[in-house]
Amino acid sequence: MHGELPKQVQKAKPASRGKRVLAWLIVLAAVAGALWYVFYDMHGAPQHTRGRRFAGNNGPVPVLASAAATADVPVYLTAVGTAQALNTVTVKPQVDGKLIEVNFKEGQDVQKGDVLARIDPTTFQAALDQVKAKKAQDEALLANAKIDLDRYERLAASNAINRQQADTQKALVAQYTAQVKADDATIESAQATLAYTDIRAPIAGRTGIRQVDAGNIVHISDPNGIVTIAQIKPIAVLFSLPQQDIRTVNEAFAKGPLEADALRSDTNQPIENGKLTVVDNQVDASTGTVKLKAEFPNANLQLWPGQFINVRLKVDTLQHVTVIPTGAVQRGPNGAFVYVVGNDDKAAMRPITVRKQDETQTVVASGVAAGERVVTTGFVRLTDGAHVTIGSDTPAASPSGTTPVTSAPSAEQPRRGGNGRRRGEGGNRGNRGNRGRSAGAQ
Repeated sequence: MHGELPKQVQKAKPASRGKRVLAWLIVLAAVAGALWYVFYDMHGAPQHTRGRRFAGNNGPVPVLASAAATADVPVYLTAVGTAQALNTVTVKPQVDGKLIEVNFKEGQDVQKGDVLARIDPTTFQAALDQVKAKKAQDEALLANAKIDLDRYERLAASNAINRQQADTQKALVAQYTAQVKADDATIESAQATLAYTDIRAPIAGRTGIRQVDAGNIVHISDPNGIVTIAQIKPIAVLFSLPQQDIRTVNEAFAKGPLEADALRSDTNQPIENGKLTVVDNQVDASTGTVKLKAEFPNANLQLWPGQFINVRLKVDTLQHVTVIPTGAVQRGPNGAFVYVVGNDDKAAMRPITVRKQDETQTVVASGVAAGERVVTTGFVRLTDGAHVTIGSDTPAASPSGTTPVTSAPSAEQPRRGGNGRRRGEGGNRGNRGNRGRSAGAQ
């Protein structure tokens, strides 16, 4: 039994070597076929076959175009700002004492005058009652002094008593009168101190996180107070502009209120509209910028204190200007230019003067007239005077007075052209394979 095992192993070795040889033969045949294909294609293929492969390059250039339009274009200055509450108040106690009530919830909207908390008023009420009693005592003394004064005046008139005694009584009446007035002032002070035990909201706004709970002893000197109230309807946004723009802002601001828009950080779409309220009175020498403040209604609470906000300030409006998509503007050694498609479907390179430009549209001062078609996509093979074919998804001209809209370049048409060329190349390879098989059959 043990002697037969080596024989089986020895019989399996030739079969394994045969498989490896077969695999090498297949690889060599594949390499030889690839080399034959490459060299035959480069040196043996007829010239007209290779010419058909690049015949598409001699045809019209496929492009997308958009018509220049006339529109009113607003001029904006943009900046990044920080939202802050229009007013912020830290509510602190005005008297020391034990906090017995807290009448608000964190994050609650409160109105001016609402009672937020109460301090134990017992000692302050007792002080008020004490000064009221003191006033009653002084009023009684004053009344008695007035009676005596009247008696002394009659006696002095009949020379029954010395005149000096009547004058002394008159001074005593004045003294008691002043004492009663002092008591009135003391009562008003005690009443005000008692009123301070009701902690009221000084402004309308939204409360923050409560800093102290009921049952604690609060003091006037407490640094954090009881709660912070922030007025966020309306809300303010602070932003800075370079000092070079201040002249433009001041000139526009002198004509009337300037519109300000708060933009979303992801889409740059306006989320709140407001007005510019303040331009700071000095330039920050360290940054070369000037601070500005805009106010927004913030009815839907889109803005929040401390939030970074993209702000754009409208300083002017360009009336009836020619606009084209920014994608149509090309740059060269001699400046900006565009390709204008004429009625004969030929592209003409034309220099332009750019007046204003942003991510979507460009205001052209000269070089293009409203209604002319400019190429927006397909510049790779485009040259001056080349024939072009305009894609079917080319946007129509925008009506006068509106902002032109540029459609996105179509990704479908280049894929069609690429697939067509690959199918042509596959057909040529199939023809060469058929010729090879025919030669082998002969």
